[in-house]
Amino acid sequence: MISLVKELWRTLLFVFSLQFWRMGLLWTFSIAFSHYQLIKNFIFSRKPKPFYRCSPCLVPFRPVAVVTGATSGLGFYTAYELSKEGYVVVLVGRSQQLLLEAERKIKVWNKNAHLKAFQVDLSSVESIINFRKSLQQWLSGSDLHSSIQLLINCAGVLATSPRTTVDGYDQMIGTNYIGAFVLTNLLLPLLESSHVSSRIVNVTSFTHRNGMYN
Repeated sequence: MISLVKELWRTLLFVFSLQFWRMGLLWTFSIAFSHYQLIKNFIFSRKPKPFYRCSPCLVPFRPVAVVTGATSGLGFYTAYELSKEGYVVVLVGRSQQLLLEAERKIKVWNKNAHLKAFQVDLSSVESIINFRKSLQQWLSGSDLHSSIQLLINCAGVLATSPRTTVDGYDQMIGTNYIGAFVLTNLLLPLLESSHVSSRIVNVTSFTHRNGMYN
């Protein structure tokens, strides 16, 4: 009987705790609000100007797209769709094995895909710098123009426990923010030298709305 009372008391304390209401109510509201904004923008916003499309038969060069986090999820399917548009897609990921698997899958689904994989740890500034050098060297040795037309920062991690990167930053901050910032700045010259208009796309999530409640 005493143990049952204790369990009921713990349950009541949890139900009335800030953590319960933050997760149960505020997160639910954030999801609903995010979907509302998507629907509102879809219905009322102006039709967006389409980005550059290409056809291998009609243009003298193939555009290049760099996609981080390309081994799974949004990054993987973004890379696949871009390969169907005629882009040379640079796959960026931490795991060499997963990069090979992603490359294999895309080529199975699209036999005309043009892909190049680079193993990069976005939580390490040194790894990003080495990638920039390797990418420039690869572009110079190919029949492609030494530029890129699209950079999609899709890589991200959700750390379940406190960890630091090799550079001493929090793992999530170092990977999701600092890594993307450093990569974008290092690739800016390649984007600016593009024949056509270039673009940078940063992928995020609705969870930033809950930062104020943590």
